Amino acid sequence: METRALGDTGHESSIATFGAIALNWLEQEGANQMVEHVLSKGVNHFDVAPTYGDAELKLGPKLRQHREDIFLGCKTQERGYEGAKRKLDRSFDRLGVDYIDLYQVHGLEYESELDEITADDGALAAFREAKDEGKIGHIGLTSHGNPGLIRDAIDRIDDLETLMFPLNPVVIGKGDDEHDYAGVFEAAEKAGIGTLGIKAFARGPWPDTDELPEADRPFPNWYEPVDTPDEIAERFDFAAAQGLTSVVTPGDPKLVAMVLDAATRYNGMDETAQRSLIERLRHDESPVPEQLHH
Repeated sequence: METRALGDTGHESSIATFGAIALNWLEQEGANQMVEHVLSKGVNHFDVAPTYGDAELKLGPKLRQHREDIFLGCKTQERGYEGAKRKLDRSFDRLGVDYIDLYQVHGLEYESELDEITADDGALAAFREAKDEGKIGHIGLTSHGNPGLIRDAIDRIDDLETLMFPLNPVVIGKGDDEHDYAGVFEAAEKAGIGTLGIKAFARGPWPDTDELPEADRPFPNWYEPVDTPDEIAERFDFAAAQGLTSVVTPGDPKLVAMVLDAATRYNGMDETAQRSLIERLRHDESPVPEQLHH
């Protein structure tokens, strides 16, 4: 699988990042098999979080076995110093490792949160301390909405090394400030920040729960995903062709293998194909911004 420089971190990430939330839906044996499959396809960048149910625990055994082959991203929704420090220690315990390659602020949505994390007693102080102590390698940030706020974060956090944000043909086709993730990508590139794309495979928001109760959804994703090999390959090719460092696999185990197949076959996507996909999906309902639960 192709690899690309993760900004200025010095790491070369596979163009697919394994979204380890998928492990939460599997028994331990199935989780072990999935990690082996992901690694066998050439994926070297994994992303997990404490909010992903048991994903940290399920990832632990194979992570420890293959620690040298995995660039591990983890994250926290804590905004203050003490909370972030506690959550980081808890992730070390659950994962069974003593080093995390990339630790990220998880799901930044509001200006007030940016003030909080950058304050003297904010989460970033805990991140920097852990980095100085050799417990984490790099500092990142993830956001599911508000491109303007992500750009503010780039300006205000001078040691920010990676960003994770939505990028797909629907948001690019909207062409307004509320969906200006292309602008986020450009700002990140300029600052030497690695870029990780989420929601590449989003078809749109789920129908209202009255029409389709959560329990009846065929996938546990927060959004309704595309789910055929052709659509998945088209969406992967589009996201990778935007220049992202890496595209994060969706949260449903049933989709991961199809995405990995697309990633191993990736061979670019020409401008015409990109434009026609944007045109076709321009009027679809965007899966972002969305209700803030992820």
